[in-house]
Amino acid sequence: MPSDPIGLMDSGVGGLTVLKEVQRLLPTENTVFLGDQARLPYGPRSVAEVTTFTRQIAAYLRQQANIKMLVIACNTATAAALTTMQAELPVPVVGVITPGAQAAVKVTKNHRIGVIATAGTVKSDQYRQKILAADAKNTVISVACPDLVTLAEANDLTSAHAQSVVDASLAPFKGQHIDTLILGCTHFPLLKAAIQKAVGPDVLLVDPGAATAEVARQMLEKDQLLDLTTTPGTADYYTTGDVSQFNELASQWLDIAPVKVTHLPVSTLEMIATEV
Repeated sequence: MPSDPIGLMDSGVGGLTVLKEVQRLLPTENTVFLGDQARLPYGPRSVAEVTTFTRQIAAYLRQQANIKMLVIACNTATAAALTTMQAELPVPVVGVITPGAQAAVKVTKNHRIGVIATAGTVKSDQYRQKILAADAKNTVISVACPDLVTLAEANDLTSAHAQSVVDASLAPFKGQHIDTLILGCTHFPLLKAAIQKAVGPDVLLVDPGAATAEVARQMLEKDQLLDLTTTPGTADYYTTGDVSQFNELASQWLDIAPVKVTHLPVSTLEMIATEV
């Protein structure tokens, strides 16, 4: 039903950057967000393991919240599990990689596009494949930046230490002459200022979150599932990790504060998944 919530999932708090765009674009939609912080990071894990985690979260959101759509607000989980979830779930499923790749292709001028992501997303090669499928003239340079996830989860976004870690992580782009950089992990927009400083003002940063929110809107409209009321949507939050840490960053990043989050044991996810 149109009043049912949109479900969003991530390995941690990074997916809140996608949620923020969904709330901005679709302010009357109810949302429920689940951050799997207890099992972070997803990047080094196998495709099978990430798919299992994604399936568990999807099952929980369907059973507990009756979600009308699942947004996989995690690049690693999108790379590993999007196709599987689209085949298994009876609701629309949206990932972040294709919208992000298409957004970058639209704005690049010199056809040299950088991608920063987790090791899992880089290994999947999906950003490069999607970019080249849209325009084969592009050259794609991908760099795994796992330390940036650690910074974001620790809410260390503006310190001198954070800038030094970002600078070191993005050093491989020196001399590559990219004009566009995809923030290929939903944690990375939290570090946007530091990333921009590291690559310089002439490089355009692409946040897949905004493009993903627009794709979600289009899919809901197509399926006649948009909430057309004028009442502001509600938002529920769950984390398998530390509640206070989640609250602190979410309340800073989102436009609504304070955020109240419910702790969800991993064992509950594992049990729910076996029942669905």
